[in-house]
Amino acid sequence: MKPRIVFMGSPELARIILARVADHYPIYGVVTQPDRPAGRGKVLTPPPVKILAENLGCRIMQPQRLRLPENFEILRSWSPDIILVAAFGQILRQNVLDLPPLGCINVHASLLPRWRGAAPIQAAILAGDELTGVSIMKMDAGIDTGPVFTSRSLKIEEDDDSSTLGQKLAELGGDLLLETLPGIMNGTVQAVAQPEQGATYASMLKKEDGLLNFTLSAKDLFNRVRAFHPWPGTYLHWENQPLKVIKARPISGLNGVPGLKTIFEGLPVVFCGKDALCLEEVQPAGKKPMNGKVFLNGARNWGKG
Repeated sequence: MKPRIVFMGSPELARIILARVADHYPIYGVVTQPDRPAGRGKVLTPPPVKILAENLGCRIMQPQRLRLPENFEILRSWSPDIILVAAFGQILRQNVLDLPPLGCINVHASLLPRWRGAAPIQAAILAGDELTGVSIMKMDAGIDTGPVFTSRSLKIEEDDDSSTLGQKLAELGGDLLLETLPGIMNGTVQAVAQPEQGATYASMLKKEDGLLNFTLSAKDLFNRVRAFHPWPGTYLHWENQPLKVIKARPISGLNGVPGLKTIFEGLPVVFCGKDALCLEEVQPAGKKPMNGKVFLNGARNWGKG
């Protein structure tokens, strides 16, 4: 008899993993975040995992706080044999961790113990890591500190941002979870404690993290633009308004006063602490994203003082 599986997750990364698992195992229930306002119209929007769960015909719970006793009682009534977790967004208390006989198994988007925490994909790009990956771990009371069943690495390409890399890691994580689940369920695969050496923490991102500091090097800012796309996004101040930077690239050997704006090969450029950052795609306040050259057509004062 197949085990009763409950899945916990919310964003697109989790939806991809849930879809992979659901192709091979029945999903009894799904726990996901509540619907949130999204877009310019602030329309109440369900998380991607909920949409898939509805199509699968699963029981669905969307607690503001899973730790509340009434929510735990619902989860306990589902009698899960195993809980699979991917980017759920809430800390699981010990009573939840102890509930399923086979444990709570997390698909974490990093090579643990590097980049424990809420934003491992963004942290890996931001740090300029050459490799990242996914880890299948048994959750404990710490933040991504539990023992690891297996992990698999993936090269970070220079054109990857957190969206494209997240897609790759979700697909890798879904495949690795499916490979590992049979051994977890029959006890032939054992988790190994993480070493503390090399442990790093990826803090939760805030909207204000997106302001670009041009005293940093162009390479650092290039990584920041990639890491923070699509959220929280990066921006600089232009004519008393935020100018979103969607795509950029560093220009080596082009130096000037950090923060000073100029034009290079027909594109807007800002000097950095080292080298310069070319703004290939931007979004002025109240307008749609546009190519840097198109932006300059209406930005007559760019590079003048």
